[in-house]
This record gives sequence, structure tokens and C-alpha cells, in this order.
Amino acid sequence: MAIEQDILIAAEPVQTQVVQLANTNSSYLDFSTSVNNIQINKTKPQWHNYFLCGLKGIQEHFGLNNPTGMNCLLDGTIPPSSGLSSSSALVCCAGLVTLRANGKTLSKVELAEICTKSERYIGTEGGGMDQSISFLAEEGTAKLIEFNPLRATDVRLPSGAAFVIANSCVEMNKAATSHYNIRVMECRLATKLLSKSKGLDWKKMLRLHDVQTKLGVSLEEMLTIVEEVLHPEPYSTEEICKCLGISLEELRSQILSQNIQDVSTFKLYQRAKHVYSEAARVLEFQKICSKAPANALQLLGELMNQSHISCREMYECSCPELDRLVDICLQFGAIGSRLTGAGWGGCTVSMVPTDKLSMFLKNVKKSYYQTDGQRLAGENNSLFATKPGRGALVFVEA
Repeated sequence: MAIEQDILIAAEPVQTQVVQLANTNSSYLDFSTSVNNIQINKTKPQWHNYFLCGLKGIQEHFGLNNPTGMNCLLDGTIPPSSGLSSSSALVCCAGLVTLRANGKTLSKVELAEICTKSERYIGTEGGGMDQSISFLAEEGTAKLIEFNPLRATDVRLPSGAAFVIANSCVEMNKAATSHYNIRVMECRLATKLLSKSKGLDWKKMLRLHDVQTKLGVSLEEMLTIVEEVLHPEPYSTEEICKCLGISLEELRSQILSQNIQDVSTFKLYQRAKHVYSEAARVLEFQKICSKAPANALQLLGELMNQSHISCREMYECSCPELDRLVDICLQFGAIGSRLTGAGWGGCTVSMVPTDKLSMFLKNVKKSYYQTDGQRLAGENNSLFATKPGRGALVFVEA
């Protein structure tokens, strides 16, 4: 679901082919560049580079030879590097602004697909979930997002509970570290080994979902195949090459992305097991919401708890602060709690009975934020209840 917090950009098209960017937060420096010479710095992913990703994505999609310049002022209420998709929200907002300024139109699905691809300009190998919900979200409902083709289905959440976001105050910038992209590559390598073991054309297979689709089996059956084919011990690059029948040079030039060339071991079993089990939990979550049994909240909470355990132990994208925060949230009444976003920092999301919400917020503040000076300083923006918000909009001057 999309939360209510957002990124806002006030934009003024101008006659010069220059984009001028300013931010209401003075810690983010002003920036300007020619719209005909977009340079995105992957080594220093500063805030304006995410805007440039959205700008470049729209320019390239339409082949704009004389794109419109803009003066832009950005404001936002999403905590940065918190796992709440602030970077993707900025890419999407920039794409929408550029689209409007140049008098072009696209469907929400097309915009989501373009912004997913354009965020990769900064080096993040994202899958498209953040961009999709940014455009396809509707107020009052969660969404089941599916790909190939991209589509969104309403998921009506049961009444009686609120969703609470709690920031661990550990910042994680996906584009500035290799953790996220290593996980993407581990999933890709697992895809290729599973494909080869089943006689599929492994060179064309990129996603674990592709293996399931080609084999025509259930997620539960894929978990059995993972157990049969992959071993829990880390795979060395040499072992991967042997399994695929390729040289180390071919592995590095044809499969491994540029920023993880020096990684020597990969955990394929754990990553594949997490992905398939997490997909099964998502479908079970939707099923429970649809059938709405009397104990729906308890069942959904258990799925959230299972998800965090898998993120921590199988995907290894948690951190000590996130684990402690999840424990605190469960201790003070959350039915379910898990990390949200890429992980390695950022936020947790907890499902809390509505009648316990006030006391829950008070106790979490006391136990996590008021015991640490740095956390206490950002307490007001770090813990809040939210509900499903709507997707991206354009406000025009009357």
C-alpha cells in the first residue's frame, strides 16, 4: 500500500533548456543543469540525481530533442533512506513533472514501467514495486502488484487494526552500497542454476518467477525444487561457473553487474527460498483479506512475523536495530511486525489493534526513541500510524 506521506514538486516550465532544482530542506543543495546534457553520478547518489533519473527516463521514452526547461522546488514528508521509498517517490514525481511540462501523456502503468527502468540509471537494480504503487495506489485499499504484464488488484484490509511505521533511524541508501544489488544478483544466479537443472534455457532466464512460470508449478513445488537443487552452503564463483559450464570471464562479463565484480561467494539457496516463500505469503495475505475470517487479523499478523524472520535469516537484509524495534513492537501489542523496504536499516511496519494504538505509540516511543539522543531528536517524524493513500497526482494552477 502507499502511505500518506509524500514528495511534492512545484514546477514552472521555462523557455531556457535548463532545469533548476531547489529543496525546502536546506541540507539538500540547489542544483542546475542543461536538459540536453543529463549526467547521473552513480558514485555519489545525491538527491538531485534521482530527479535526473525521472527526467531522463521521460526524455528517452519520447526521444525529446528539445525538452522543456523547468524551475522546480521540492518538498516532502517521507524520511530519507528509511525504507519508505523516498528515492523512488522522487524519481516518479520527477517523471510526472517532466511528462506534464513537455505536454505528453502516458497511462499510470506506462509511467510506472518507465520510472522503474529509469531509476536503474543510478545503479539500483530495483524490481518495480515502489514505482508501481506510487502510480497505481488508491485511497483506502492496499494493492496486489503483479508483473509481466504490470497490474494491480484491490486488497481490502480488515477493520480493527492500524498500520504503524517506526523508523529504526539507521539510514540505508540503496544506490550508495552494494548490499541490495548483491541480493538481486544472488537471485539471478539462483534462477540460472535452477533453470539449468531443469533443462530450461538458463541464459535467457533472469528472475526466479520465470522458472516457476516455465515449469508451470506452484510456489510450494518451487520450494521443494530449491531444496533438491541448491545447497545451503555459499557458492563460490568457481562452483557457479562449473554448474553453468562457463568461464569466470564469461560470468563476470555476461551475468555479474559492474558493481559486484569483486564478490566471491553467493548464498543462492537462502535467497531463492526467501523469494518463493515470501511470494506464497503475499498470496495467502490476499486470500485471508478476501475471505475475511473472524481471526483474520491474527492470521495476517502471523504472516508478517514469518516475513520478518525470513528477511532476517534467509535474505539477511535486517539489522540489529530493526530486529530490536520489531521485538519492541510485538512486546507492546502489535499483532504482526516486520521490516519494510530494502532493509539494512529504515523502517518497520506493524499491525496494531485500533483500541491499543495510543498506548502502543506511547510505549514504543519510551522504549526505543527516548533511550537514545539521536533517535529522540527525530522522534516526531519516526513513529506514526498511517492508512492506504492514493497514488501520484498533478495539481494545476486554476
